[in-house]
Amino acid sequence: MNRQPIVMALRALRQTLWGPDAPPGRQLLARWPRVAPYATPVGLLAALGLFLITLNVESSWGLPTPVALLFAGMTVAPLLALPRRPLLAWRLTVLALLICTFNAPANRSWPWTPPLVLGSVAVVAVVVARVDRPVLVWLVVISTVPVLTFVHPDNRVPVLLLLGALAIVGDLIRRNRLSRRALAAQTELSEREQERRAVLEERTRIARELHDVVAHHMSLIAVQAETAPYRLTDVPAPAAAEFAAIAGSARDALTDMRRLLGVLRSEATGPQTAPQPDLGDLGAMVDVARRAGLPVTLDVDPSIDGRVPAPVGLAAYRIVQEGLANAARHAAGAAVRVTVRAGGSGLGVRVENSPADARPTTDGGPGHGLTGMRERATSLGGTFTAGPLPEGGYAVAAELPYEAESGDA
Repeated sequence: MNRQPIVMALRALRQTLWGPDAPPGRQLLARWPRVAPYATPVGLLAALGLFLITLNVESSWGLPTPVALLFAGMTVAPLLALPRRPLLAWRLTVLALLICTFNAPANRSWPWTPPLVLGSVAVVAVVVARVDRPVLVWLVVISTVPVLTFVHPDNRVPVLLLLGALAIVGDLIRRNRLSRRALAAQTELSEREQERRAVLEERTRIARELHDVVAHHMSLIAVQAETAPYRLTDVPAPAAAEFAAIAGSARDALTDMRRLLGVLRSEATGPQTAPQPDLGDLGAMVDVARRAGLPVTLDVDPSIDGRVPAPVGLAAYRIVQEGLANAARHAAGAAVRVTVRAGGSGLGVRVENSPADARPTTDGGPGHGLTGMRERATSLGGTFTAGPLPEGGYAVAAELPYEAESGDA
């Protein structure tokens, strides 16, 4: 036997009787913000007037003043709770319908006062549009109890038909409201996705334009560097080696840019399998810098071999790469020292250069080297510092935290 429907029905009954309340409806006031400040005082005045009317009716029925005050308060209380606690307002309404029937005139076809009848209809009309369908079913069933108990048989059918109509209309209103909210959320999500796609497409277009421009100049540099020993006479061997290093660096830069452009043009969403540089490639990069005429000293802690995760190794490689490029650009002829050490807080990377012997080269304006290095360090939870040294020169340093990939860290 499937007991899930029974469990769901009992859960809905519990929520109907003493569970959490339904969300309040504020859409009406939100549409007219100028009216919202006056809603509370006007509502309180209306409740006061309804209280006095009910008190007058109850007194005319011959009820004692304390009882009449109690019944009038029970008539107004659901309307006061309706804006913020609709389900609580319905519970108070049912309680009022069950209690406020004593000492009614015997010749009356309705056991309740007109304010209580109209207020009950208003409360039910609001609540049925705020609750889920299982709670709605229990709400209708429980609401029929005072009708079948106290209403005259000649008036029961219209009341039950009105209650059923309110339940159907309320359920339709709630489903329509939920559908509109879902559609609005989907529309907003689609707009954000379109904006994001437009930004990505624009970045891709800019990257392709940059590739075409930079690749053209890098190709000219490579060709000129390769043909210089043949176009010039009596080129010394060191100069020829330097021309070869320049051409090799230009070719490597072209290869990296073509790989980057291939990633940008690719529509595949799978992970890229191209190898990324790490700490093991620092030696090759330093050799290229030395062949280009930059005096570099590399000091790498041998104990970190194989223990640094790939993202940390890549960040360290890029920081050293940018540090060497900045030293060659702004401190031509200065000695550079690269230090990579494993400390208690992670991997320490430092690139420092001595005072420059020549004036800084012109690179067309300020770049984003320091910003990029800082972003790489902070993205891993590390720190980055850069600044001039007291004895002259410049230094950049980064601390990259990591957990060793081997168990002996």
